[in-house]
Amino acid sequence: MLKAVVKIRAIVPDYARSAKILGTEREGSGVVIDSRGHILTIGYLILEAETLEVVGPDGKAVIAQSTAYDHRTGFGILRVDKPLEVKPMELGKSSEVKEGDPVLVAAHGGEDGAMGARVISRKEFAGYWEYLLDEAIFTAPPHTNFGGAALIDRQGKLVGIGSLFTQIPIAGLGAIPGNMFVPIDYLKPILSELIDKGQTSEPPRPWLGVNADESHGRIFVTRVTPEGPAERAGLKIGDIILTVDKREISGLADFYRKIWGLGKAGVEVPLSILRGIQIRDIIVKSADRTQYYQLKPKRRI
Repeated sequence: MLKAVVKIRAIVPDYARSAKILGTEREGSGVVIDSRGHILTIGYLILEAETLEVVGPDGKAVIAQSTAYDHRTGFGILRVDKPLEVKPMELGKSSEVKEGDPVLVAAHGGEDGAMGARVISRKEFAGYWEYLLDEAIFTAPPHTNFGGAALIDRQGKLVGIGSLFTQIPIAGLGAIPGNMFVPIDYLKPILSELIDKGQTSEPPRPWLGVNADESHGRIFVTRVTPEGPAERAGLKIGDIILTVDKREISGLADFYRKIWGLGKAGVEVPLSILRGIQIRDIIVKSADRTQYYQLKPKRRI
């Protein structure tokens, strides 16, 4: 079972748009999910990668190609040129994973990369990078090599892919360190499209290009993506977003849902913001995040 968890190495050119945030040399794990050489991982590991290598249980590195990165779920898929001689891991049912269940968190490295954990909670997760899961899986204790790690249930089936180290709020106790996993059930309806077409048939969501934080129900802009829609519209770090399309927002998840509810990528997103002591109205022409992060050849002079 653990042989299906492999190491992924990605080299990203320094001119790539994600390089400053995610780095140019990335390493994590992935899970062999079929006999054709497809490997499931967390997408940020392979975003804008120029070179991809997969190291199997025999320690040998093989070249791989990026197949898809689904920004809605966060899943990434790559394919090795020559299928690895390992048994693919069967997909389980993340809907059956409950709070308190024992699980195995497995990064590359066989038994040395695996550790036992428990599911601490199943709840909504809103990421600062315009990302939302209705019901993520949170586990503890945390695994240090969480990126692309396999979350395995008691039947030895894959029920999630590792995404983050995070603090998990516990009622009456404060917060404890743990990991967030993307549930595998999000993959099943889109897997064949991702493999065959590199994307789903769903229209791309409108993307603004902001990082945001929530405090007492208010949304603060913490970063504006260079050359992104929000920067072009004049949004700045420190702005407080008050409304979307004249409708008040009650938190980060609500902010995203109101944006996505306006239509597909390219739709205009009217925002009311507080900058200093002035309220301003800004219209952001949204974009398709996938196209923004499409790696382009470096111009030669």
